[in-house]
Amino acid sequence: MVIVAAVDRSERAPAIVEEAVELGEAFDEPVEVVHVLTRQTFIDLERTSVSDTGNTIPTDDILEIAEDIAQEVVDDSSAVDVSPVGLLGDPADEVVNYAESNDARYLVIAGRKRSPVGKALFGSTVQSVMLDSDVPVVSIRAD
Repeated sequence: MVIVAAVDRSERAPAIVEEAVELGEAFDEPVEVVHVLTRQTFIDLERTSVSDTGNTIPTDDILEIAEDIAQEVVDDSSAVDVSPVGLLGDPADEVVNYAESNDARYLVIAGRKRSPVGKALFGSTVQSVMLDSDVPVVSIRAD
């Protein structure tokens, strides 16, 4: 089993990793820090690459970029025995699928503070993860 910490580039990310590491230590499980690049980010990177170099970016390189972002969070949190993972796609779907396919014990996330109207209009990745995951979700409030 594994503890999965789903992070973005926000100020909440180190707190997510910290909570995941505590769970990993408590249950003697490895921790994997997952960052998902959205399809739009991929398209934007691809468009920039083509206009700058005339070449497209291989998907494996995009996944490495996502993994590098996860590694930055790990480095910032000074956590040990944590593995970064980069994914591409819809963040909620990819995080849920990753956690389920890797037999995660827990999935650790943190959401942004939004009004109910904001959630209804823009959706909430955290809400989708919590509703769609068969893995127990630990949602922290990181201020």
